[in-house]
Amino acid sequence: MKVIVGITGATGTVYGYRLLQRLNERGIETSIIISEYAARILQMEDSKSVEDLEGFGEVYRSSDLMAPTASGSCRFDAMVIAPCTMKTLAEIANGLSSNLISRTADVALKERRRLILVTRETPLSRVHIKNMLKVTSAGAVVLPASPGFYHKPKTIGDLVDYVVGKVLDQLGIEHELFRRWGEEEYDVTGRSSSSAQ
Repeated sequence: MKVIVGITGATGTVYGYRLLQRLNERGIETSIIISEYAARILQMEDSKSVEDLEGFGEVYRSSDLMAPTASGSCRFDAMVIAPCTMKTLAEIANGLSSNLISRTADVALKERRRLILVTRETPLSRVHIKNMLKVTSAGAVVLPASPGFYHKPKTIGDLVDYVVGKVLDQLGIEHELFRRWGEEEYDVTGRSSSSAQ
């Protein structure tokens, strides 16, 4: 399996970075496309540089429309954009390819490959929601960065891993990043059902 990971300039570049770590741990081949603003936010939020991404695979700048992923002849199985800005969502929804991230997403859709958009914005406008509907109708999966809490997260890393785990579920990749619903019962006091008796 080969996965293209796009990282755009929304807050939450940690989602893309952590996804790359988890894919690397499972031996999944990856290529990375990062925007100029994503590189700055990665440094600001996570103290990471573009060079830190190079251990996960080939890194392309979003301005490089000559990169292999700009063509339908490039072989890959899926693309994940994490995080995905509303600008990137709008470009994909309307078939615009102004940079390598939106062009590769366009390739994924036209070649009927998996496209997962980890959107990062709140609240949402009607325009955002309409664009989400458009990309969903075209075959993409909109997966907002909305962590759950039933698995009793204790760290920010646990919250990030919940979202990353949901991405891995969509890719069909096994993981144990969070406890799934129903794996352990809790009563209203927060005690497990086994300890409540």
